[in-house]
Formats: sequence, structure tokens, C-alpha cells
Amino acid sequence: MTGVGSAPTQRAAPEETPSDPVAAAWTEYLAAARQLDGVRRGAATAAGAQARSVQDAREELTAVRARLAAQQSRLRERGVPAMALVPSPPEVTAAARSMAAGPAAALTALRAAGECADAADGVLDARGWATVAGLWRGSRPEGWPARLRNLLVYGPVALVTPVLQIVLVLTGSGARTALAAVLVGLLLPAVAFTVGMAGVGRLFRPGPAGRTDRTPRFGLLVCGVPAALSTAGTLVVVLAG
Repeated sequence: MTGVGSAPTQRAAPEETPSDPVAAAWTEYLAAARQLDGVRRGAATAAGAQARSVQDAREELTAVRARLAAQQSRLRERGVPAMALVPSPPEVTAAARSMAAGPAAALTALRAAGECADAADGVLDARGWATVAGLWRGSRPEGWPARLRNLLVYGPVALVTPVLQIVLVLTGSGARTALAAVLVGLLLPAVAFTVGMAGVGRLFRPGPAGRTDRTPRFGLLVCGVPAALSTAGTLVVVLAG
């Protein structure tokens, strides 16, 4: 019990420590600085991406313009009227609308135009082959079997050896002519095969796998067999004479 006249013992409530205004201001400043740095980094990234898109769009535009100028010349040579090669107002409006979203949209539209130019080149090349080879309308060697298509290249170059050997027989005689015929028969088939391989790669477009089937074994036969036969025949004629 407590004694008479004594006051009850009370605990004093802890006093709250006032916050430091300097520390609070510094914390708020750091948070704001971090937020501002994030905004700055995001803006720099967006600006860099936009600059790259603008540069890519300019390069793509230059390439597409060159392609279209070449195609326009080819079409004019084939009798297409100049007015048919100029875009109509609705086409211009649709193109402008597709590129209104910014450089990225313009780059996408230009790449789509490049793909259309590739398709147009394929059509023009196919029609050119049909005209040169005298084939029926709409056909093209790219759709033929690989050996039959490549024969258009290997066949002509393989005839060089027999023709040259015939010239040697008609213009000379004796051992020197025989030696020259043998050398021609040994060297020119390899040259003809190399030229044929390069010609197939240059003249025919790659297939779905991205490669052109050059049928090298078939090319060796086409270039080698006529040369061997003509060399044997040339030797028989020269030695018999």
C-alpha cells in the first residue's frame, strides 16, 4: 500500500522526436532526381529509336526510288503509257495516311513497297525470258525441272569445244593439229563447266531454300561428253588424213 498523503506514481509519456526537415527534404530531392533521370533516359531512348527509324527510312526511300526508276524505264520501253506509271490521287492519299504515324510507320510502308518492287521484278524477268526464249506466254524457266532449265546454259557453252576443234581440223593438219585438238578437248570443258555454273547462278533466281540448284554432275556430263566425242573424232580424222 501507499502511504497516506503520498501521490500516486505516474510514468511520463515518451516525447516524440521531431523529424529533421533537412533529411526529409534531401529524401524528397533524391526521389525526384531518380524520377527525373528515368524520364530523361526514356526520352533519350525514344529519341535514339526515332533517329534510327528516320535514317533507315531515308535509306529505304533511296533504294525504293532507284528500283522504281529502273522499273519505270523498263515499262516505258515495253510501251506502257507514262500516265499509267503515275500514282493516282487516292493512292497518294492512302500512302500518306499509312505513314502519318511517324518514322517507324513510314519505314514499314517503304519496306512493303520494296517487297512489291521485288514481285514486279519477278514478273518483268519472267516475261523477258518468255520473249527471248520464244516460250508460251506466262511460262518461265524458273518453273522447269532443274536439269532442263540448266541445259539452257550448259548446252551452249559445251558446244564451244567441238566447234573450235572443227575449226582446227579445217585450218590445219598433221601432228600439231592433233596436239592442239587434244589440248582443246582437255582444257575447254573445264572452262565451259565453270562458265556454266556461274551463268546458272546469275540467270536464275534462288529457290525456296535460298539456293539455286546448279546440278553440277549434270553440267559435267553436258560439258564433258561432247568434248570427249569430238576430241576422239578429231584425232581419227587428223590421223587418217
